[in-house]
Amino acid sequence: MTTISSISELLSLSGSQFRIYDLGRRIDKISKETFNKIELNQLPYPFPTQSHACLAIVFWQKNSQQPFIWFIKLPLDERGLLNQGARNHYIAIIIEALGNNITDTPSEKQEELLKNNPYHFTPAQYKLAALNSIVNTELKREMSAHYDLFTQYISGDLGWNNWHNLGVQGINDFASKINEEDNAEQLTRSLNSLPDDVINPLCTALENQKLPLTLIEAILNKLQQTDLNDNTKSNLLRSLSSTSSHPLVITYINSLLEQDELLSINTLILFAGRLWDAFNDTDILLTYFEAIAKHNDAELFAEIFKDLVAIPTLRPKVFEVMRAPERSEALSSAIGYIFQTTTKG
Repeated sequence: MTTISSISELLSLSGSQFRIYDLGRRIDKISKETFNKIELNQLPYPFPTQSHACLAIVFWQKNSQQPFIWFIKLPLDERGLLNQGARNHYIAIIIEALGNNITDTPSEKQEELLKNNPYHFTPAQYKLAALNSIVNTELKREMSAHYDLFTQYISGDLGWNNWHNLGVQGINDFASKINEEDNAEQLTRSLNSLPDDVINPLCTALENQKLPLTLIEAILNKLQQTDLNDNTKSNLLRSLSSTSSHPLVITYINSLLEQDELLSINTLILFAGRLWDAFNDTDILLTYFEAIAKHNDAELFAEIFKDLVAIPTLRPKVFEVMRAPERSEALSSAIGYIFQTTTKG
């Protein structure tokens, strides 16, 4: 019997086509080459969530129209590398349950084995809806029956108050195709007319998409409006997640961080959890940590610090901030608390 040493190898030997997505923070696609290096411990996992990799493995046979999806949550070590023992255990469970026929429809008993394994997780419903739309778009499969209704609504033809029959799947379908057809242009024109009940789920879906410039500008302009409630502001910011490395978004986030009044804890957590790409500039990351330190909450600071230092692209920049000679007394104190608790632990 051939020894299977990786998930990639298992999928390839079954003759499957497959795609890998991270479902921990946003929905981020991971290339096969990168995933292979992650499995070989040649690269740390790029999107860690609480020291775990939260994966969706989408796979299908060439002659099949229906993909299968495995949701896998695997532990990472302190360097962000995949726990090889857990990964190998997961493969053993799959082989025990399905044998070599992983693309055959599993029996009831096999389905139970698959879902009761210790590495299976169930994503939130909004992520399942978003992933479904993203997969259908990338594989050029048909959108849900709700898509056409939402495109009709976003054009203004139905009236802005007639949103009650809109399906969440249709909203996600629209977001997944934001860079196709004329969806971005339609949304740019209609953004200021949409009620919060439509804006909020739409922004949640858009967090997984790189947005075009015109739409980024429209969202940033809307964020300047003084009559927005906090929830809508948060969701508008969230919609910029996958575009948070854009210079306009970075400038806006930095302007929020530099203001005199305290930013809410929820906003600061949102920045770390969704818009961390804005912090690839060390100066902005320093300003961000200063904004957290203003709250004088050492445990909050430690939690966010721990979260960001685990992201491979940010790790060296976080250490630069720790050594920055211009850091404030409040920030120095917050960093000192982390060292104290680490030493005690």
